[in-house]
Amino acid sequence: MFSSLRVRNYRYFFAGQIVSNTGSWMQRIAQDWLVLSLTHSPLAVGITTAMQFLPTLLLGLFGGVLADRMPKRRLLVVTQGTMGLLAAGLAAMTMSGVVTAYYVYAFALLLGMVTVVDTPTRQAFVSEMVGPEHLSNAVSLNAANFQTARLVGPAVAGLLIAAVGSGWAFALNALSFAAVIGGLLAMRTSELRPVERIPRERGQLREGLRYVRERPELMWPLVLAGFIGTFGFNFPTLLSGFAYGTFHVGPGQYGLLNTAMALGSLAGALYAARRGAPRLRWLVGAAVGFGVLEVAASGAPDYWTFAVLLTLVGVCGLTFNTSVNSFIQLATEPEMRGRVMGLLVLVFTGGTPIGAPLVGWVTSAYGARVGLLACGAVSAVAAVSVGLVLARCADLRLRVDLHRGSRVVAFVPRQAAKPASELATAC
Repeated sequence: MFSSLRVRNYRYFFAGQIVSNTGSWMQRIAQDWLVLSLTHSPLAVGITTAMQFLPTLLLGLFGGVLADRMPKRRLLVVTQGTMGLLAAGLAAMTMSGVVTAYYVYAFALLLGMVTVVDTPTRQAFVSEMVGPEHLSNAVSLNAANFQTARLVGPAVAGLLIAAVGSGWAFALNALSFAAVIGGLLAMRTSELRPVERIPRERGQLREGLRYVRERPELMWPLVLAGFIGTFGFNFPTLLSGFAYGTFHVGPGQYGLLNTAMALGSLAGALYAARRGAPRLRWLVGAAVGFGVLEVAASGAPDYWTFAVLLTLVGVCGLTFNTSVNSFIQLATEPEMRGRVMGLLVLVFTGGTPIGAPLVGWVTSAYGARVGLLACGAVSAVAAVSVGLVLARCADLRLRVDLHRGSRVVAFVPRQAAKPASELATAC
């Protein structure tokens, strides 16, 4: 389960990330609650989320190109330091009492511009620390790291907001970036496995898009990630709507909803760390379960039932997230990895500027239950559709076998004598 932690450089990276991720979750919760308290509108929370992810939609592919061109460790030191400065600026404005929703929108936009470069660089850098033999495990442990921080961050943020206000959550997040920068600087560069950087040339962006288009094992998981990211993962908007408008609870209980979901996500991440290389069927199945559970949660009769269902949503959501991330990295050639991961970030988070305001509007107009129902339905239908397309591309058919000792449901070749294709093996 923890094999990649044997690598010294990755241990430093992992330790710094858990501190920084905790601070980032504190800021995320405090930011959403601050906007909600300033505007009393779930739509405003959706707009904040959209502003943070708008740069990914517009510039996400260019961030992947930079990740392939530049030394990743140095680039991460710059991006992480810039994020810390932005958090410090938002903390100063909030604690001085001059902050408005428009200032929060602006800081969210600036943070999103840095994230465009940071996220694909950070994801592609994992392979340089641990190599292909530990890559799947490291991706899963990164997710477990993120979800562990998600357990602590929202709970601490809820207490801080109730006791001293949102500004202190932003200030602690600013300090947390020192941990990840320290971990990056402490690494032994001789033990890294850097990929040869590509020279600056015209057409590299088109080359990355063509590379993905010609490989269905990459293209269709990316399509599914786009639907799940745009519609399924709108929890800042939806959870604030459930907490504020449906169950009428305060910031502490709002933080607990995020913690409940993080518990499930952590369980999903640790399970993924024990598995071998991911399969396409796992990520499609996880996406179907994710959508169905969101539909079920939309009808939860009370706060605690909703929290339990969120835990299960977290399990499936994280399983999909780690599966699609590690599968795409392992299926991509090293010199193309930055651009392909940039495309994954684009489709998974870049759709948020479209989905978040739309879900925020639905939540404001019809209630949080309708908003979550719609998100779950879109996710489930997209997952089933992509699964059928992949099966058709791989020349597979669905077999149902009710005999004892057999797998009840399985995908098998349409022609038994025909050798399985590479895509069929990946399924």
